[in-house]
Amino acid sequence: MYDPTVELKKEIIKSGGFVNCHSHIDRAYTVRSENLSNECEKFLTEKWKIVDEVKSLSSEEDYYKRMKLAFLNQKEFGVKKICSFIDVDSIVGLKALNAAKRLRKELFPVLDIKLACQTLKGVTNKKERSLIESVIEEFDIIGSLPAADKNIGSHLDVVMSWSKDLGKKLHIHVDQLNRPEEDETSIVLDMISKYNLEGMVVGIHGISIASKQKSKREEIYMKCVDKGMSFVSCPSAWIDHRRSEDLQPWHNATTPVEEMLNFGIKIGLGTDNICDIYKPFSNGDMMTELKFILESCHIYDRKKLLKMATNKDLL
Repeated sequence: MYDPTVELKKEIIKSGGFVNCHSHIDRAYTVRSENLSNECEKFLTEKWKIVDEVKSLSSEEDYYKRMKLAFLNQKEFGVKKICSFIDVDSIVGLKALNAAKRLRKELFPVLDIKLACQTLKGVTNKKERSLIESVIEEFDIIGSLPAADKNIGSHLDVVMSWSKDLGKKLHIHVDQLNRPEEDETSIVLDMISKYNLEGMVVGIHGISIASKQKSKREEIYMKCVDKGMSFVSCPSAWIDHRRSEDLQPWHNATTPVEEMLNFGIKIGLGTDNICDIYKPFSNGDMMTELKFILESCHIYDRKKLLKMATNKDLL
């Protein structure tokens, strides 16, 4: 009996295993039963503040134990390489990073762990920026959350300078809210040449791109090709996006991967959050992410699916 899911997973394992291009392992397994009907229902930007309690109460050893469990579970799901954003800010300090560094060394080569800095408190605040800069060389990838700062351009000036000076790839959370007026990807594209970062920038999510008119979407895709910008889709992380009365093109709340692939844009997959207040029921199975994207974007080409599931080019 032919089962394409089984056959595809065999091909992925044969090709070396899944590459999880985006996760937040330092927050894994922090959800509590009392959160499900309270914090988990909050809006994204509200959750950015709620996680401060966990960060302040967790010791470095707490982080180490939770993250080790999450990383080992990734290995059991067939992941060979993973990128995890790690919070570094005035609340958590270096606790999460120190634990992640220990595990990066301890689990290699069974699991190849790449670390990116999460800029949850922004980078235009001198105190927060200085803390990240004090350990910036410890990260494999520069991470960015432009919406954490009031001025997106000022935020990008900082993180792009880091990327250029250190020669490290830049992974930027963009267009997460599924709104036509959100246009962070276009802002990023306009600034790439300023810092000579062609081929170095990866957009995380890009949900709002799908909500725009076709002509605008195609304009963005062509600029991405010109600037060498790639994308990571974390489909199950955004499939739960709440209903809106905004009039916009019909689309699923996922990165418009099928269109991007037609333009030759490189695509990777990620799990995003695992068992935390953002995604309490997500267990981090990359096969789930692959099935979400193939169904939501109607992609049944096994070669394309295999490439997305094992794409190392973005890390």
